[in-house]
Amino acid sequence: MELSGHSGEIFAARFDPTGSHIASGSMDRDILLWRTTGDCANYGILTGHKSAVLDLQWSRDSQVIYSASADMTIASWNVETGERIRRHVGHEEVVNCLDVSKRGEEFIVSGSDDGSISAWDPRQKAAIDFIQTDFPVTAVCISEGGNDVYTGGIDNEIKVWDLRMKKIQYELTGHTDTITSLALSPDAQSLLSYSHDNTVRTWNVQPFAPLDRQIRIFDGAQVGLERNLLRACWDAEGSRVAAGGGDGTVTVWETGQKGRMLHKLPGHKGTVNDVRISPDGSMVLSASTDRTMLLGELPR
Repeated sequence: MELSGHSGEIFAARFDPTGSHIASGSMDRDILLWRTTGDCANYGILTGHKSAVLDLQWSRDSQVIYSASADMTIASWNVETGERIRRHVGHEEVVNCLDVSKRGEEFIVSGSDDGSISAWDPRQKAAIDFIQTDFPVTAVCISEGGNDVYTGGIDNEIKVWDLRMKKIQYELTGHTDTITSLALSPDAQSLLSYSHDNTVRTWNVQPFAPLDRQIRIFDGAQVGLERNLLRACWDAEGSRVAAGGGDGTVTVWETGQKGRMLHKLPGHKGTVNDVRISPDGSMVLSASTDRTMLLGELPR
């Protein structure tokens, strides 16, 4: 199923937690809402950003969408009414990425080209806290407990921050180029990273892990010449990971002993910037520079 409606390249696409809705964010500044069943129609549009929408996340109850934009703001949107709830201001450069806490009180963490990692209470306009770093932040992910934040940037390192102490707990080194994507596994024990070095990697982020935390390197996905912030994801069981590629394909691997490649899914005419596996594991969604998304069955 091809989902078309955006007039610019699509940077982010996400299933809501129920798997029955999709939100997509684009260079055209809009966020479009789609159903994953029936004719997969576009049923809503969220407008208000003044520049490209680079990342988005659903709230845990599927009622709110949070978006990060090149207009230096984060916004929250009421999915039911399509209205913007609020603009969160404070970043001084493009906001590349954001993540939502996984339990407890819902909060957001964002990363920007201004080098700051900011934490936001969705009910307040200004950030509740921030950590200033030396390099643009291109990927961010909140730990299961919400006390730690994983970040990636143009210095090729993944840093694990204690949010309260604003200190680096440890670093994950091995990538040789900008980190474009970070995602925590469903069991919260592994971190998935993707980089401009054309590798997808998994890391042990348990508290008492060995010194060398790298678990596996997955090869076969090509970032391509555009060097967009391509993203990778887990499936809901943690048994497969998928990544977009500069060659218009989605690559899927198993995470088991061998980490072998399962599928190379073609279909796009441009870079695949984002890929997601549906909560029930049956579908794969890809968003591309070619201004379309493809929603298809994920072969078992």
